[in-house]
Amino acid sequence: MAPRQAPLLLSVYATFAVGGPQRRFVALANRFAGRYRHRIVAMDGNTAAAGLLAPDLDVAFPTVAIRKGATLANRRSFRAVLRDLRPDLLLTCNWGSIEWAMANVPRLVPHIHIEDGFGPEERDRQLPRRALTRRVVLRASTVVVPSRTLERIATEIWRLPPARVRYLPNGIDLARFAIAPDPDLRGGFAGTGPVIGTVAALRPEKNLGRLLRAFRAVTATSPARLVIVGDGPERSGLEQLAAELGLADRVTFAGHSAEPAPFYRAFDLFALSSDTEQMPLSLIEAMAAGLPVAATDVGDVRAMLAQENAPFVAPPDDAGFTAALAGLLAAPGRWSAIGAANLARAKAAFDQERMFAAYAALFEAAIAGGGPASQARSL
Repeated sequence: MAPRQAPLLLSVYATFAVGGPQRRFVALANRFAGRYRHRIVAMDGNTAAAGLLAPDLDVAFPTVAIRKGATLANRRSFRAVLRDLRPDLLLTCNWGSIEWAMANVPRLVPHIHIEDGFGPEERDRQLPRRALTRRVVLRASTVVVPSRTLERIATEIWRLPPARVRYLPNGIDLARFAIAPDPDLRGGFAGTGPVIGTVAALRPEKNLGRLLRAFRAVTATSPARLVIVGDGPERSGLEQLAAELGLADRVTFAGHSAEPAPFYRAFDLFALSSDTEQMPLSLIEAMAAGLPVAATDVGDVRAMLAQENAPFVAPPDDAGFTAALAGLLAAPGRWSAIGAANLARAKAAFDQERMFAAYAALFEAAIAGGGPASQARSL
């Protein structure tokens, strides 16, 4: 008798560019190794995060015809893919892949939807059409959220059955950040003084323009350096803004880094200026590096940080964030204690082994509920 194949997971992303959800998937896939086979759909064709996957994984990127704005046609096409691939589990991520959840209604295969947060269009309130769609399409699926804020939204606004919603915090490999600082890296940053750093995709919702404006304000009378690690569609505009603000000699745009840990260890402070977040991986990474943080009060950010860091979490507006950054920059005697408290908090709550165990249990339960992979289904 031929050995039974590992279960097949079909994961769908609006993009498989390197970002928080994609990095979490990579960590899970690499950790589980041969436990699952993987097929990944990147709806925009960007598969840059594939370079982070272990080379021995059974993974492929099927080509799927996608018509922008053609929801009904896409649903038929995606449903045909589900029939053809016959995955043991469909994994969708965020609003950008919701059409695949639609294609699975009525259910063809077990389905888990992971919701990490929203773009700037839903920063202040949920769009009614999207909330209604999620309510209808996801009511029979398992919905995973990494923040308590999203858990409340899913049950109170989308009105999903609480039993269908799973709160599962993100986790990272904390040991990656237990490295000695690289003085050569730090010495290459533009300017002088303490280093304020951030790691982010350069997208509108990260509001790095707010960070640049705050940096100019807080360093008007004292030297400091700003390092922005990441890339994205906002980069050219941000570089232009830095020049207009007279910051070109104090701001380093480091670009994308596949391994950002050395950058965190070269920072003195971490800054998060976003308009919208839920449970940002970059914040956990900063905590793992033992950094004090100035941040906007979005999603679960305040709850994630140690109590010692609470005075430097501010409303998501320019004035509030500038005040938080100024207060932290002016208190160097507190940086070590705050950073140590953030590291202890990360070790207690955000180690990746907890996340791995929780996702493994979730996947196995969903697959078992759908019947054995070899069992014929009415697709």
